[in-house]
Amino acid sequence: MSSGIGRRELLLGTASAMLAAPFIRPAQAADEILIGVPTAQSSPVGVGDHKDWLNGSTLAVDEINAAGGVKGRKLKLEVVDIDVLSPEGTVSAFQALNGRKVHAITSAFVLIPQPAMDAAAATGVPYLHGNTGQASLDLVKGNPTKYKNIFQIDGAETWYGYGFIRYLDKLVESGAWKPKNNKIHIVQEQIAYTQVISKATQQAIAESKGKWAVGAITDIQYPVQDWAPVLRALHDTDAGVLFIDHWVAAELAAFAQQFSGDPVKGSLVYLQYGPSQPEFLSLAGGTAEGMVWGTVIGTHATGPAATFRTAYKKRFGDNMGIVYTGSGYDMTKMLAQIWAEVDPSNFDGVGAAIRKAKYTGVCGTYTFDRPEQCPLVHPWQTEDANAGISHLLLQVQDGKHTIIAPDGLAEAKLKPAPWF
Repeated sequence: MSSGIGRRELLLGTASAMLAAPFIRPAQAADEILIGVPTAQSSPVGVGDHKDWLNGSTLAVDEINAAGGVKGRKLKLEVVDIDVLSPEGTVSAFQALNGRKVHAITSAFVLIPQPAMDAAAATGVPYLHGNTGQASLDLVKGNPTKYKNIFQIDGAETWYGYGFIRYLDKLVESGAWKPKNNKIHIVQEQIAYTQVISKATQQAIAESKGKWAVGAITDIQYPVQDWAPVLRALHDTDAGVLFIDHWVAAELAAFAQQFSGDPVKGSLVYLQYGPSQPEFLSLAGGTAEGMVWGTVIGTHATGPAATFRTAYKKRFGDNMGIVYTGSGYDMTKMLAQIWAEVDPSNFDGVGAAIRKAKYTGVCGTYTFDRPEQCPLVHPWQTEDANAGISHLLLQVQDGKHTIIAPDGLAEAKLKPAPWF
């Protein structure tokens, strides 16, 4: 295409659907197309992930504009601060972006999804987010008219627990790892996100019919000041798997440091998601070696994703987050391709095009043609890596995050951790 957005497979809605949708104002070729990016800057949590998303979006905008923009129109990011811990801070950020008349809002995540979704729905602006929340999906499915232009770019958080147990099965079946026992000790934080993950994990364990067992459940509360009581509980249970259901990178780095001084020998340590944030490796240093974590959306390591990684590191440095860098980049590129065919001011037309889109980016293939308006999760909802967004399992190996699953995307196999 002449719009400078690269080649992607995209199935757009019919012309009649576009004509039937509301048309807000005629576009001027010289007008900038505005993408709102609510970005945590002063919030106590979320800053690293949100910075990753902004960086990935920035790289995409720069590439698109350097190639001529979208039909001669330049893209511009409108950035506002957001407090992801409060509904008031969330709504304020979205209302500010509505006031700036953005053509779309893209977001790494918010922790309280409905206020953000309601604020976007008030104007009908397309809102694409990585909330990774079953609650967000349920809202869209339950009220498709109100939330028709709201899309989650990955699966639910349930896969962090349910999918992980399936990964354990695969590891054992492949002979890559032999657990010292079948017990799984869950350490769970108290926000809704981590509680849903814990429940999904327990459900998968129950469905294993004795293959796995809950060794113990230990509650933690953000902020975690001291991991010593948790470590004592982990030693008491001596489970084969230690499932640390928490997402704050700095606190997981503190866990890694304390664990390295008094490890539970032979236990596989799974830190759920938080190590994806760039500060984790910086803070944990060598104590993170051998620890495993997962993400239900992440930047692949080969093909176009490898090219993206090189460009990203050249622009923003080597300390690259794996998750929201690539997905922020993908959403900007996907929107640009849709805007080449549909006027950005025609919110309903753009929403209809997103629902019919099939877009392959550096994190996998996005489709939204289902009631929840989110992609399929590979390999659990589709075995085809080219038909969904992959649930990646990673291990810190030689000081770097390395993809170890699923098959076909893995860079290496699971290595014995130092405390094994």
